[in-house]
Amino acid sequence: MSEQKPAPRGRYFEDFTIGEVLYTGQRTVTSTDIVNFACLSGDFNDVHTNFEYAKNTPFGEPIAHGPLVFAVAAGLNYASGINDGTLIALLGIDKWRMKLPVKHGDTIRVRTTVTAKKETSQPDRGVVTFARAFLNQRNEEVQEMEVTIMYKRRPR
Repeated sequence: MSEQKPAPRGRYFEDFTIGEVLYTGQRTVTSTDIVNFACLSGDFNDVHTNFEYAKNTPFGEPIAHGPLVFAVAAGLNYASGINDGTLIALLGIDKWRMKLPVKHGDTIRVRTTVTAKKETSQPDRGVVTFARAFLNQRNEEVQEMEVTIMYKRRPR
């Protein structure tokens, strides 16, 4: 007897509509996250890890690394299930901007707007472009970017 795989819970290329807006759940960034990311990346820049130095910056305290915030957002997108079993590849990140600092205790979520769709020469896949904004607990945009992802097409 062959074992049957469960159907993907992610969205296929056809399931996205231009102009559609999607939101993820939320996650709080902690000082532990910031320290762990510094250890993982090797980026011990004072603005992230030195409380005394950071007191004299415009932020007043250590701030999260930009790529840490992106990683948290990626985890939130994964947890949403949108890409589960249907994402083929991340093709690009463009126009990535850091707009506001993220500090210990800030809670992040992702707002994703579908901005474009394109069929490919391969009938089993398509490309979707998104405008993504990472929002804090005050609904302020802390980062923004344009993301292009290749998805599976719905099986015929």
